[in-house]
Amino acid sequence: MIKKMWIFLFLLCICSSCSAVQYRLRAEKLMKETPLIDGHNDLPWQLLKRYNNQLSKVDLNKLNGTHTNIPKLRDGLIGGQFWSAYTPCDTQYRDSVRQTLEQIDVIHRMCQKYPETFQFVGSSTELINAFKRGRVASLIGVEGGHSIDSNMATLRLFYQLGVRYVTLTHSCNTPWADNWLVDTGNDISESNGLSEYGKKIILEMNRLGMIIDLAHVSVKTMKDVLQLSKAPVIFSHSSAYALCNHKRNVPDEILKIVRKKGGIVMVNFYNQYVTCSSAANLSDVADHFDYIKKVAGYQTLGFGGDYDGVTSLPTGLADVSFYPDLVAELLRRKWTDLEVKAALGDNFIRVFKQVEQFKSNSSGDDEPIPYEQVKNQCRTGYGYEKQINNGSPPVLLPAVVTLVYLAHYLLV
Repeated sequence: MIKKMWIFLFLLCICSSCSAVQYRLRAEKLMKETPLIDGHNDLPWQLLKRYNNQLSKVDLNKLNGTHTNIPKLRDGLIGGQFWSAYTPCDTQYRDSVRQTLEQIDVIHRMCQKYPETFQFVGSSTELINAFKRGRVASLIGVEGGHSIDSNMATLRLFYQLGVRYVTLTHSCNTPWADNWLVDTGNDISESNGLSEYGKKIILEMNRLGMIIDLAHVSVKTMKDVLQLSKAPVIFSHSSAYALCNHKRNVPDEILKIVRKKGGIVMVNFYNQYVTCSSAANLSDVADHFDYIKKVAGYQTLGFGGDYDGVTSLPTGLADVSFYPDLVAELLRRKWTDLEVKAALGDNFIRVFKQVEQFKSNSSGDDEPIPYEQVKNQCRTGYGYEKQINNGSPPVLLPAVVTLVYLAHYLLV
């Protein structure tokens, strides 16, 4: 009897192993047919911190200590990647534009240094073509609206440099949008979601054909954007709030609006957003995919690992090479090929194409943000003279008049 039980268990293990191999092979097949497009990777930030963006001092084929390098990307069958041009909130009102430009530059140089691996793309068509050529289609996302310094011209120039999404806030308010910390009570709402200038930025992003990213914003900001934007939006690296009550995640009411508006949520792998604890595993991440699919449909899903931007990752998803294992887990959970391909990249490509359709050659909004909303010791007021003086000639104080009179008297 004991011998038969051991034989049964042995056969069960063999069957389970065969089944796991089948799911893995099927996952790899689907990933070779449809590009896995990841919404957020912070490798450029690691290049800044470790090498001050000196690519001559690093070989991405041999880079250790990061979640991302070229062999890991190949093993992970990554078809398209949004590289994050990120600069911290403490650069706001200081050198955020310069810092962001340096991150945009290092992404371009990375693609130029490794053309056999990366192909920089700026459109949905170029993305698909790069995937067909066996390259990692490389796109730029600017993480944090503070990077544009409340300036439409900077937004437009970023687009010309290849930026295809802007995350409206990071973990700080901008003068025109509230961030997620407002919902925790750790920040005070300054714009009640979007300010009037913030609404102009949304419409300008629509006009440019730039994707709006709502990761990191407050719920009120989410609602304002979803109501205003003509094009669908994304959450480049967020998860389901119902499974982990972290304010960086997306609540059900928003998931339903995102579905209605044709947007997507690209699931984040950070443990604190997956289980609200320091520990998580691959199955926990798959739970977020299952949940969002149940609430908003498979058409609302994508991948947004947040690799090299987080301090802890689930067991089984230690770096970018593990993506096929997650896809295999979705297949094990009875996801169809259609559903998997949608989450891999078809959903994002659809959103990208729809955003491009709203692109217009009309002249952009050139009205600057009110000076009092951005005035600080690091900002000059050139161009704002009339606004600062309310359109009236400068008024000389009595003491100034006296000094002018005395100077004139002494000179004559």
